[in-house]
Amino acid sequence: MNTVYFDCAATTPVDERVVAEMLPFFTERFGNANSLYGLGRDAYRALEDARERVAASIGAATPEEIIFTSGGTESDNAALLGILSRIAPDGGAHLIVSAYEHHAVLEPAHHLERLGYEVTILKPRTDGHVSPEDLRAAMKPNTKLVSIIHGNNEIGSINPMAELAVVAHEGGALMHTDAVQTLGKIPFDVQELGVDAASFSSHKIYGPKGFGALYLRKRTPFSPFIRGGGQESKRRSGTQNTPGAVGFAKALELSLQGQQAEIERLSRLRDRLTDGVISALENTQATAPVGPRLPHIASLLINGVEGEAMLLQLDNKGIAVSTGSACSSGSLEPSHVLLSIGVRQEIAHGSLRLSLGRFSTEADVDYFLEVFPPIVERLRQMSPVYERMFGSASR
Repeated sequence: MNTVYFDCAATTPVDERVVAEMLPFFTERFGNANSLYGLGRDAYRALEDARERVAASIGAATPEEIIFTSGGTESDNAALLGILSRIAPDGGAHLIVSAYEHHAVLEPAHHLERLGYEVTILKPRTDGHVSPEDLRAAMKPNTKLVSIIHGNNEIGSINPMAELAVVAHEGGALMHTDAVQTLGKIPFDVQELGVDAASFSSHKIYGPKGFGALYLRKRTPFSPFIRGGGQESKRRSGTQNTPGAVGFAKALELSLQGQQAEIERLSRLRDRLTDGVISALENTQATAPVGPRLPHIASLLINGVEGEAMLLQLDNKGIAVSTGSACSSGSLEPSHVLLSIGVRQEIAHGSLRLSLGRFSTEADVDYFLEVFPPIVERLRQMSPVYERMFGSASR
C-alpha cells in the first residue's frame, strides 16, 4: 500500500536533487572545514558558499549573520538563552513568548524563569493570531526580548511579524521568531520583517534532518551556549556539518523556485480538504480559519472523536496525519496550542492536522475524502458520549 503523506509540517523526504548535492561531501570532499590542507580548504569553501546562499535567500545583510546549528530546537534555545544571558547575565530581564510557541521556545523560557528572569506567556487571540496591541500591553520597562512564532506549526496561522517587531523595538526589546514552518513556504525576508533573530530547520523543506540555522542580526548581543573549539565565529562550537549546510542551502533554493505557484496550488488543496470534510461531517470545523494562514496546513476539529483513534484508523488506510502538536503526538494531553486559543479541552482532543507538500496531489485529497467520513461515523457510533454531547440529544 502506498502511503498518502499528509504530515509535511512534521518532516519531509529529502529531495533527490539535495541528496545529489550532498553526496560528494560524505565520501570524496569529506574534509574538516577547519583544517588547513586542501581537503579542509575545499570543505570550508563549500561551507561558506552555503552560508552565502542561505543569507541571500532570507535577505540577510551579510553571510556572517547566519549561524549553522543542528536544527530548529537548537536555534530557538540558542536565541533565547544566548541573547538574554548576554544582555542580563544575572537575570532580572523580562522575556515575552506566546502561549502557543513550539516547546523548543516554551521550555527554554521556563528554564530562564527558574534562573531569575521574568517571563510573560502571552495568549494569542481566538482567531489564532498574536495581536500587536496585546504585545504592547504586555511590554515592561525591563522587557529585553520578545519571541513570537511566525507561522504556527499546528493551526497554520501567520502572525503579523513586522508589526510585532515594531512594537518590540519601540519598547526597547529585541525580536526573535521561530520561522521553522514559514521558511521556504511563504516569502520570508528578515529585513522586511524587522526581526533580530530567526530560527530555521532543514528537514521541513526537503533538506536533511539534524541541520538548521539561526539568523542573528549584526551587533545583536549573544553569548554561545555550546562552547568548545570556537567554530561559527565563536558562536556555536563543534565541527561543522558541511554536507548538511550544502543540503540546506540547496533545499532552500529549490523551495523558493516557483514559490508563488506552489502557494496557490497548496492553498487550493488545503481548502478542498477542509471544505470536503466539513461538508461531509456534522460537528466538524476548521481551526482558526480567519486571517493569514500557511498554505500547507489544514487544521480540523472533529467533535466527539479522539484524535489518536482517527490517526490509527487513517494509518490502516495508508494515510499519515498528525493530531495535536505533532512533535508531542505521543502525548495524550490535549494540544496546548488549541487550549491557548480558547478551544475547550473535550473538543481539543479531536484535533487533526493535515499538512501538504511538494508531492501532494488532488488524487491524495480525493482518497482522503473518500475514506475519512466513514471512519469518523464509525468511531462516533462506538462512542458512549457522542450522541449525548454532540448529537441530536444535545440539541
